[in-house]
Amino acid sequence: MMHEDEMLDVDQVLRFENGIDEVEESLMSSGFQQFLLWPSDDYITIEWVQDMMFILEKASQKTLPTEFCHVVQTFVVFKLIDAACNVLCKEPNCVEINCLGEDSKVIVVGDIHGQFHDLMFLLKHAGMPSENQFYIFNGNYVDEGAWGIEVFLVLLAWKVLMPHRVYLLRGNHESRYCTAQYGFKKEVQTKYGNQSEDVYNKFLECFKELPLASVIANRVYTTHGGLFRSIHAAASPSEKPKWKMTPRMDLGSLVDLSQVKRTCIDSPHEGPNILLSDILWSKPSNRDGLRVNAGRKLGLWCGPDCTEAFLKQHNLKLIIRSHEGPDARAGRDDFGDMLNGYSIDHDGESGKLYTLFSAPDYPQFGGKTYNNEGAYAILKSPDFATPSFQSFKSAERPMVYPYIDFDADDMDSSKLDSSQIDTEASTSTFSAPQDASRPEFDFESLGIYNAPSWSVQLPDGSGGSQVVQVPRAPLVEGLPLPANIEEPHAGAYKYLFELVAGLKHMIATRETENSAHVSALRSKARKRKGRGHS
Repeated sequence: MMHEDEMLDVDQVLRFENGIDEVEESLMSSGFQQFLLWPSDDYITIEWVQDMMFILEKASQKTLPTEFCHVVQTFVVFKLIDAACNVLCKEPNCVEINCLGEDSKVIVVGDIHGQFHDLMFLLKHAGMPSENQFYIFNGNYVDEGAWGIEVFLVLLAWKVLMPHRVYLLRGNHESRYCTAQYGFKKEVQTKYGNQSEDVYNKFLECFKELPLASVIANRVYTTHGGLFRSIHAAASPSEKPKWKMTPRMDLGSLVDLSQVKRTCIDSPHEGPNILLSDILWSKPSNRDGLRVNAGRKLGLWCGPDCTEAFLKQHNLKLIIRSHEGPDARAGRDDFGDMLNGYSIDHDGESGKLYTLFSAPDYPQFGGKTYNNEGAYAILKSPDFATPSFQSFKSAERPMVYPYIDFDADDMDSSKLDSSQIDTEASTSTFSAPQDASRPEFDFESLGIYNAPSWSVQLPDGSGGSQVVQVPRAPLVEGLPLPANIEEPHAGAYKYLFELVAGLKHMIATRETENSAHVSALRSKARKRKGRGHS
């Protein structure tokens, strides 16, 4: 207890510096005390990007998700997205990448799905973007994993720093509907609280600016999903001849691609802009022809003859697309299982079509993981048409709760109309699922008969006491354990680490609530005092 005039004035805790409201380090409930400042001259440097990666990587290990808004404040997010959109909006639907230098090398990356630590490993292992090293990212930066914000912000920073060396394409998950279903919206709500609606909408604005495809050195075509129908084949159902139940669907060209309006935030089911759905959702097939994916209701099945025709028409040698990981290939014997991160799906006279997936040990959350490797493709001068693939295993990452509450594979894609989607933030703080089970361990096997429990007896405020269950923390320090710690000791360590993390989380939450309560009482006291003076 402090005397009234000695109490910290919360109004003075926030200060304005370099255009950013900085939270005093004394209010940070964790030990991590670094945060990202926007450059005062609005000019991003390589040192700033490197500092950003370091801060985000450390924060993911030492900071609760609810404190992320102090590490990267809303002001910084908005400035970075604005700077990136200013670059992205000037790029065509299909960017042409001229990398004909003698020592030029292009790294193509597939789906990342919020697996920030794997992205950091990839960048360090393959080498950072540079004058001679280009990067093409095929989309799906967010959803499924816990660090979609970190992934996308880092890539935007590289894009702003090196706009002609780093290219970010759009994936099907860069949409309002997918991010509402697969976790990214909830991630934003968790990390930005009552500011989350503005932050989420800002990300959506940026998604709409992302290009859809690339052509590398006039030899290689990359995109997220696959090939697409022609503009005239995209007529609405009312314009299709009624006498023909299955009208012929012609393959689209790069000219058709250039006419797509990519500013739709969700993939349409019909109309001339349905090509956007094709580009983001289509998949290769072993059956010749171009036909609608009746199961998914979005995208097309594209046969080997379509790949051959597209390569031949545009004098290309290679297609590298993404969109499918080991989960999509499970049970399909006609294509590679993607367990090493890539697959040759079509191999014709004019060239090949590869599928590339860069999220190892996917998915991060869910009942079944595939223990798969991720991969990236390396294209080198002079012709760039003979790729090599580097597979890699999952990097160590902190333990966090998922942002997905259901099986997203049960989604009804016919509800992609954005008017049916609730865009309001439902919560300002993260809460674990109510039925989340607490870890159990048989301490008696170690000779311990009075082990700590997840129940704590606390005062109830009326002179009595109450038993309170310790909540599970969204971040657990000390996990995962080193491989050399074996059972039963590994189970005991895990139990204790999770219990300690839960207690710290409960204390931090209560301190935050108490501080808010004190602030509210002081505010009322000031108002009463003001009325007394008047």
